[in-house]
Amino acid sequence: MGSTSAHNNREGVGRRDLIKRSAALGLISVPTMSFLSACASSGGDDNGDKAKAGKKTAKNPLGVNDTAGMEFVLFDGGFGKEYAEDAVKIYEKGFPEAKVKFSATQKIQSTLQPRFNQGTPPDLIDNSGAEQMDMGVLAGKKQLTDLTPLLDAASYDDPNKKVRDTLRPGIVEMGRLDGDPVWIMYYAYTVYGVWYSQKALDSLDAEYPQTWDQMLAVCEKAKKKGIAGWTYAGKYPYYLPFSLYPMIGKVGGREVLDAIDNLEPNAWKHPAVKACFDAYYELYKKGYVLKGTPGLDHIQSQTAWAKGKALFIPNGSWVENESANVIPKDFDLAVSAPTGIDSSDKLPFGTIWASGGEPFIVPAKAKNAEGGMEQLRIMLSEASSKNFTSKVKSLTAFNGGTTGITLTPGLKSGVAALDLAGQNILNPRLQDWYVQLQKEQIGVGGLGEMMAGRATPAETIKKIQAFADATAKDTSIKHYKHQ
Repeated sequence: MGSTSAHNNREGVGRRDLIKRSAALGLISVPTMSFLSACASSGGDDNGDKAKAGKKTAKNPLGVNDTAGMEFVLFDGGFGKEYAEDAVKIYEKGFPEAKVKFSATQKIQSTLQPRFNQGTPPDLIDNSGAEQMDMGVLAGKKQLTDLTPLLDAASYDDPNKKVRDTLRPGIVEMGRLDGDPVWIMYYAYTVYGVWYSQKALDSLDAEYPQTWDQMLAVCEKAKKKGIAGWTYAGKYPYYLPFSLYPMIGKVGGREVLDAIDNLEPNAWKHPAVKACFDAYYELYKKGYVLKGTPGLDHIQSQTAWAKGKALFIPNGSWVENESANVIPKDFDLAVSAPTGIDSSDKLPFGTIWASGGEPFIVPAKAKNAEGGMEQLRIMLSEASSKNFTSKVKSLTAFNGGTTGITLTPGLKSGVAALDLAGQNILNPRLQDWYVQLQKEQIGVGGLGEMMAGRATPAETIKKIQAFADATAKDTSIKHYKHQ
C-alpha cells in the first residue's frame, strides 16, 4: 500500500504508501473525513493562473512552458529526497528560465489538504506516508490530472519509444482506478514477501521452507536455539498481508484475491483463506512469534529481526534501505515468496506479490501540470532510475535500470525472486482501493487481534467478512473492481 520510505527520524508512525493512517484507532478516520469534505467543497475555477502551454518539440514532447514555475512536493520518507533533488536538477537544466520550488515533508495531507481546498495545489506530489491523501477521494472528486499524455509522450531516452512502453508490467494498470484514465504514477517497484538472513538460515543448516510443515520445522529448530521464527510490525499489523495475501493467492489461485478486492460476498470464507489464517495462527500457538511483537512498531520489529532475534519478517523491498543502519554487513539479506501449504496449492512456489509503490500525482488544478508530468518523464529515464536504485536499494517503474550497477544483497535477491515468479506475480489492491478497510479493520482489528492470540482464525474471518460487507454496502465509498 502501499507505497514505498519510512520516516527519516525512525520515530514516525509509518512508512510510504503502506502506512496511511495514525496507529490510534480512534483517530485514524478523522483526517479521511475532513479530507473528503475538503475535496467535496474544493472549488474555484481559478484556471486563469495556469501556465500557458509551451511549444511541443522532440525535446519537449509535453509542451512545457519553459519559463513557467514548477512546484514539486515529495514525501520525506525512507527513500530520502536526494534522488528527487537530482531529478529536479535535470529539469532545471532543461528549463533554465523556470523557477522550481522543491520541498519535502512527512505531513502530506495536513500540508496540502488546505491547498487543494483553496485550488492552489503543487504541480507534482509524492502522495505517500502516514498522511497520504486518499487516492479514491481525489480521483472521485476530479482532483487529479489524467497522466495519459505523459504515458503517450516520447520517453526521455528514446524518442521512438513511448513512456508507457518503458514501464514494468502492471504499472499503468495500477494507476487506473476506474476506466481508462491513469491518475497515479507509481514510481518505486516493490517486492513484498518474507525477508530473512541467509546466514542465519545456514547456521541452522536449513533451507527456506516451501511447505508449511517445513516452515514449522525450521521455526522449531530456531526456537531450540533461542531464536524466534517470526516477528512483524505488531502496532501496524497490516504488514502481515505482505506475505499472507500472496500465500492466499498461491493456495487458492489469484481469483481468490480478486474476489476479496472486489468485495464479493463470502470472499473471505474461501477455504484458502481459512487454511492460511490457520497456518499463521499456528505460529502464535506454537510460540514461534518473537515475544512482545504485538507491541512493536515497524522499526522496532525490523531492528529485532536484524539483530537475529527472529528469522523471518513480512515486509517490502524498502526494508533494506530503511534498516541499513542496523543490518549487519554479513547478514546476507534475502527475500522469498511466501511458503505455501503443500503440493495441492493452485500456484507454484515462487508466487509473489510485487507492484508499484510511491504514488506520484499531478493535481487537476496544478498551475503547471505539463511541468509536473515532465518531471516524472525525467524520473522515468534510465539514468534517473539507476540513480534511485543505487541510492535507495529499490527498483523503479522503469523496466530496467540495473545494468552496470552493483546490486545490494536484498535487491539482488528481489530481482531473483521476480525471475523465479515469472508470470506468477500477484497484486492485491485493497491497500490502494480501501485504505480504512485494509489498515484499520483487516489489519489492526482483524489480523492484529488474531496474531496476538485474542481471536481465533474463525472469529477473525467472520469479523473481516463483516467489515468487507459493510464497505461494499457503504454508498459514500467509491467501489472498484478488477477489469
